[in-house]
Amino acid sequence: MSSSTTAASAWSRKRKRPGWDRLLEEARNRGFRHIIAYHPDRLMRQPRDLEELLQVSDDHAITLHGEANRRDLADPDDRFILRIEVAHACRSSDDTSRRLKSAMQDRAREGKPQGGVRRFGYAKDGMTIVEEEAEIVREVFDRYLKGEGPAPIAKDLHSRGIYTAGGNAWTSGTVRALLDSRHVAGIRMHQGEEVGPGTWPAIIDAGVWAEVRTRREYRSAVYREALSKPAQRYYLLRGLVMCGRCGTLMSGTAKGTGPVYQCNRRGRNDEKKCTRSIMAQTLEDFVADAAVKLLGELRVDGRLASSNLSESVTEELEDDQRLLGELNQMWTAKEISTAEYRKMRKEITDRIAKAQRKVVVRPMVLLDGLTGAGARAAWNAEDMTDERRNAVLRFLFSGIVIDEPKKFGRYMDWDRISIEQNPL
Repeated sequence: MSSSTTAASAWSRKRKRPGWDRLLEEARNRGFRHIIAYHPDRLMRQPRDLEELLQVSDDHAITLHGEANRRDLADPDDRFILRIEVAHACRSSDDTSRRLKSAMQDRAREGKPQGGVRRFGYAKDGMTIVEEEAEIVREVFDRYLKGEGPAPIAKDLHSRGIYTAGGNAWTSGTVRALLDSRHVAGIRMHQGEEVGPGTWPAIIDAGVWAEVRTRREYRSAVYREALSKPAQRYYLLRGLVMCGRCGTLMSGTAKGTGPVYQCNRRGRNDEKKCTRSIMAQTLEDFVADAAVKLLGELRVDGRLASSNLSESVTEELEDDQRLLGELNQMWTAKEISTAEYRKMRKEITDRIAKAQRKVVVRPMVLLDGLTGAGARAAWNAEDMTDERRNAVLRFLFSGIVIDEPKKFGRYMDWDRISIEQNPL
């Protein structure tokens, strides 16, 4: 196999590198014998990465081949030198990062715009106004001040063929981001704080922007207050109902015809928009009935099935854990070499992992009093809360998939409902 990682991403300590991660994973699991690394100082931008690769090669008897600066990764002396080279490259990267941060601070003090992705309404330089887009920005602010919400604004922009600076369809989220943008008001930001006026021309007057901020904060407060009130209805299947078309969750919501579960992509305005829905009460009754029937067939003693290990295997597991602690103490006291420590530690941890894989834990206590002949009565009991019913349903079922109905009219198309059961 071959794997690659970009030069830009390798310097970042946080950025994911799928190619690099896949190489290490394949090395651990696949069992190949050789790895050829071209320019290791380019690939292994962090000393930790170098150590990880060397460790994998030691653990799985993999021969490393490197062609950077004539370093032989299989030779201990060359490995030592390579570690120094990689550490030096990492230090150079840190120095470059500090210089860039200092330059950004200077730009902030001078009121210049930050770089990065292009902002809607401005050219790539962040200074030049794109008048055609600026008119849309002014329109969005004006419509919001007149009481129109982000969702209908986004829908209208999409219907007119207007896209964001990144070429994507407008959503209520991107409209809100535009309304919150200080750049369109000529306000300079640095590290999340306002640092003064910018040197670029503003599209939105400062007074208009301040009024929009006031409206945004007020509407957010009203929304939070509404959320803090007791829910009008508990949706029993929350977190379980899935759209068979999109593979996304379907959330409970109230409509004119009654409560429904609807696809979470309903609010989109592009080709991924999905309006699939199903009546909540009918679906909940159907799934609850299936759950009660399943509970009636189960025989659960209520105990936590914490382990299937025999007493002798349990003792061996405890011995290995004790040995691991003693081994760490020996290595700390320098009684054994690092190579010996790694070899012995791997043998012990492999044994522990093998034993722990036999442990099966299932929170059967959740089903206490709900199984057997009295399942239906227990399910409908007054002290049975909806929260516990939801937890039981999540325990029994991994998902409720809703497909497109094949029958329409007054009657429910039961064939569109697929209940996926968890292994018990």
